[in-house]
Amino acid sequence: MAKQKKPEDPPAGSPAWMATFSDLMNLLLCFFVLLFSMSSVDAEKYQQIVNSFQNTFSIFTSGGSSVGDGVMVNNGVSQLNELSTYFNNMGKSNEGETDNLQLEDATQSASVNQTDSSPEEIETDEAKKALEEAQLEASEELYEKIEEALNEENLAREIDIDFTTQFVSLTMNGALLFDSGSATIKEASIPILDKVGKILERYAESTIDIEGHTDNVPINSGRFESNNQLSDARALSVFEYFVATSNLDPATMKHSGRGEYVPIADNSTPEGRAKNRRVEIRIYNELSDAS
Repeated sequence: MAKQKKPEDPPAGSPAWMATFSDLMNLLLCFFVLLFSMSSVDAEKYQQIVNSFQNTFSIFTSGGSSVGDGVMVNNGVSQLNELSTYFNNMGKSNEGETDNLQLEDATQSASVNQTDSSPEEIETDEAKKALEEAQLEASEELYEKIEEALNEENLAREIDIDFTTQFVSLTMNGALLFDSGSATIKEASIPILDKVGKILERYAESTIDIEGHTDNVPINSGRFESNNQLSDARALSVFEYFVATSNLDPATMKHSGRGEYVPIADNSTPEGRAKNRRVEIRIYNELSDAS
């Protein structure tokens, strides 16, 4: 009778494949740890993503449904009754929450930009903003005084008034001061200029800039070759009149002709061209760059 062989004992220790598998897992772990160490997680944005998925799919709160309510198919998986709706609305719960997320992102971006700015840049920006506010307040105060003076002199209909952070502007129609193609001041407009000169004496504490403007129609005058010359001559006429008839300091006054290049209305219509033919007197406030 042949002698039966005893079954061989299994080799001691773990199988060879397990060592290889363990090495692979260790390498993957090191790889993901390295990736995580090189990345930075924004906690606020991560929480926004979590809230978005939570509101949409209800998968992060205990007792919530997996994706949505529907007919049970198998192994606890429910079938979605309105699958297209889930696809269309995926990633957002409603328009209001989406707008809020966008607003938060914009706020965070502005905060990051401000954080990236150096203290010197932030201080400079704040100083510029404070200066602009002070200039605007000074112009507004000057505007109110001059407007009141124009109303007292019954000039509100003849002169338009406006203001910026730098100056208060008085705009007089060219037809009010000059004949067509001429730079000689009309006799009828002299009383108006006299009243304006008195107002300037009272309230002009800084630079006065007189600008002449025309429309874009080529001039047909033997004296002036272009609208540039005409606008400059008109500004000079008003300047010389104030110097001769008022106590204004010529050293603080300027004059220039801007021609047709700064229109305030459409030159394609007669009304617009009439508005563009004008003389502007700019009274700079004491905080302006021209002071």
